[in-house]
Amino acid sequence: MTPTTHNATIQVLSTASDITSLPSGCIFVATMGALHEGHAALIRDAAQRARGTSAPVVISIFVNPTQFNDPADYARYPKTLDADLSLAHSAGATHAFVPDVSLLYPLGMDAAKSQAAAITLPPVATQPNLEDSRRPGHFAGVYLVVWKLFELVRPSAAIFGEKDWQQLQLITAMTAEMNQRHGTSIRIIPSPTIREPDGLAMSSRNRFLTPAERAIAPAIHRIMHEARTLTFPAVAEAHMLQRLQHAGLHPEYAVVRDAATLLTPIPGIPWRILVAARLGSIRLIDNMAW
Repeated sequence: MTPTTHNATIQVLSTASDITSLPSGCIFVATMGALHEGHAALIRDAAQRARGTSAPVVISIFVNPTQFNDPADYARYPKTLDADLSLAHSAGATHAFVPDVSLLYPLGMDAAKSQAAAITLPPVATQPNLEDSRRPGHFAGVYLVVWKLFELVRPSAAIFGEKDWQQLQLITAMTAEMNQRHGTSIRIIPSPTIREPDGLAMSSRNRFLTPAERAIAPAIHRIMHEARTLTFPAVAEAHMLQRLQHAGLHPEYAVVRDAATLLTPIPGIPWRILVAARLGSIRLIDNMAW
């Protein structure tokens, strides 16, 4: 299939032959669509890094079924392709890879889930007892799909946001393994979390918050800031749990961890505050350097 254009602005690639027509060495931003300003910031970063070179700026739009442990969450994930392509183009993307599920998982979903389940994940995705224990199978699905996307797209660098901090550490470890195994040299570039004016981390799921819930949600950011003023991790964790509950949130965890391993923080090593909390039917995550 010949790559198509969207309103004569961005090339849309949907097949393996489409994507292999690209020169290797692009700057890549992987997304599941429902793009917002946070994604736009990643794409602008990619476009800035590509400026003055021949490297294309490629995004992917693929709602990956293997990383959803809740089928209802997968089914309701918003799909806004036309708006996504317009935003991606305006932010500087030159190509959008929009594959069908059969391209990434040609043997079907049962085989894909079995393949994901057989992956030996790095310790950062199995030991911290954070997202790894709350979302069984999620990181195996992320690992599998990003590996497949990298093999198809062949980027020189890929930009991922810091909001999904544990996922970022997983992808960094996965890419190091891929580089060693395949002799590639893909760089993972972290990009800071983009926030609303009131501090709420941008997320495709924020659109599902009711007005009352949306007014409560920025408390997560405020409470993490408060925690950074305290002396010890244990004191900060207890403070966050109490304050989140008082604000009307239902915390799943509110912790201070080693920023790289996500295990017990060690003095003199960078730390990270990580929070996951439910608000109505929506699950929110956020993090902050300490």
